[in-house]
Amino acid sequence: MRTLPVLGSMVMLRILSGLLEIVTAVIILRSSSVQTALRLNAFLGLVGPIVFLAVSALGIISIAVKLPLPKVLLICTGLLLVLWGTSK
Repeated sequence: MRTLPVLGSMVMLRILSGLLEIVTAVIILRSSSVQTALRLNAFLGLVGPIVFLAVSALGIISIAVKLPLPKVLLICTGLLLVLWGTSK
């Protein structure tokens, strides 16, 4: 039952991230300004990876106690490859 608080935290981070995206879209729509839209989009571009890393870290930490070290390292390597593959 220890996974329930971790899972709840992961879900809440994703819900908050989604709400932030929706609120930002409404603000962009109401502003009717390309400059404002670009600024807000840049902000969301920063928030997205931070949420991804936070949710991934919570998940990895929660399963790290159950898995052997080589598998945890393999998961971390996969996470780093996702970040590397999606970078410029």
